[in-house]
Amino acid sequence: MSTQPLAAKPAKAPAKEAVKDASMLKQKEMMAAHYDRLSASPETGEKVVCTFVPGNLNELIMCFDLANNLPEVNAIQSGLRRQSGAYVMEAEKAGHSEDVCTYVKSDVGMIAKGNIGPNGKKLPDPDLLLLSYTGCFTFMKWFELLRERYSCETIMLHTPYVADGKITQNMVDYMVRQLKEEVIPTLERVSGVKFDIDRLREYLKQSAKAEDDLVKVLQSAMNKPSPIDGYFGGIYYIGPIFGAFRGTQDAIDYYRFLLEEVEERVAKGLGPVTPDGDMGEEKYRLVVEGPPNYTSFRQFWKMFYDEGAVVVASSYSKVGGVYDFGFRHDPERPLETLAEYCLGVYTNRSLPMRVDMLASYIEDYEADGLLINSIKSCNSFSAGQLLIMREVEKRTGKPAAFVETDLVDPRYFSAANVKNRLESYFQMVDQKRAGVRSAA
Repeated sequence: MSTQPLAAKPAKAPAKEAVKDASMLKQKEMMAAHYDRLSASPETGEKVVCTFVPGNLNELIMCFDLANNLPEVNAIQSGLRRQSGAYVMEAEKAGHSEDVCTYVKSDVGMIAKGNIGPNGKKLPDPDLLLLSYTGCFTFMKWFELLRERYSCETIMLHTPYVADGKITQNMVDYMVRQLKEEVIPTLERVSGVKFDIDRLREYLKQSAKAEDDLVKVLQSAMNKPSPIDGYFGGIYYIGPIFGAFRGTQDAIDYYRFLLEEVEERVAKGLGPVTPDGDMGEEKYRLVVEGPPNYTSFRQFWKMFYDEGAVVVASSYSKVGGVYDFGFRHDPERPLETLAEYCLGVYTNRSLPMRVDMLASYIEDYEADGLLINSIKSCNSFSAGQLLIMREVEKRTGKPAAFVETDLVDPRYFSAANVKNRLESYFQMVDQKRAGVRSAA
């Protein structure tokens, strides 16, 4: 037996700090301040409403001096911090199926483990649950679980599904009646604040200003090279307007700041900022359907920019509002515009409407094709994606492909499989380009 001492294992190199542009840092500060506000609510006496991102009524919520807590955003933050895996397992121990949406299981598991938010402080119990149902049945079951735990009041604003591709006046009238007869009276009772429609109009006016600048940012990807990544980078960009800041001066200031930053990149001919710095040569322009994977977000993104691939448009960046097709919150029609917003979000759109949107993105942004990230536990997005892929391919003549991951469950992210599929897809794009050149 050797008496030689064992060689010391080399120390593991610390993870390289992700590069962020100034707008990403500003967004991070805004979100941190919001979580501090939520954590402080038991001391400040501020009441809290839980609601969801698609179809959220943030302007109306602010009319009643309520703080907005978003369960999906909590799950996303847990995923980015690689805490969600343990929360998902905790929920499964309690009897939740492996097939249940992992946003739900992450939230349920986080609550079971003390409900500690991303700032390391306990999140408050909600005083109210407000569900403006927009195309995802899971939301209703999620709120049933939260209601059982907290025994607080629940508002259900039913949003009709836009199956025929058109928002009708009957749909709008139906939702406005619910707002007048059920939603607003309950908000008044829980908050103790009387509804002021002029206050709502002012918030809606501010929303429209921020929405104008957001659209300019997203459509900057029509430039070559694109100054933004509309999927991975888009996660940062949509955070304030899809969550607790729409309708505020903070949102207006953020999107003006972001737009100026993006316009400067366009003027300099720069591509997106990635976690490893400025992206190199733009080789592929993609449209992506479906949410990203958050537990391996940086690694997932790197697989794209290492190949010179930039996402110029995505459906996920419209999950909280489809502003680039013309919708703006209208202060002249305050309740009607809230209804139309809920009706029009991406998750409430039929499959033909989703095909139309994705095909138009490929044409308008001169993309090389469509990539679908099929999420194991998200039926709202994943149902019908094979049909979407085939229809978009047929309509545009551009290649499409699948990768498969999950939202915040690290067990369903296989880096090797995703990388192999991406490499195969980029080969398809190259072959398609070569075929087009030969035909010319």
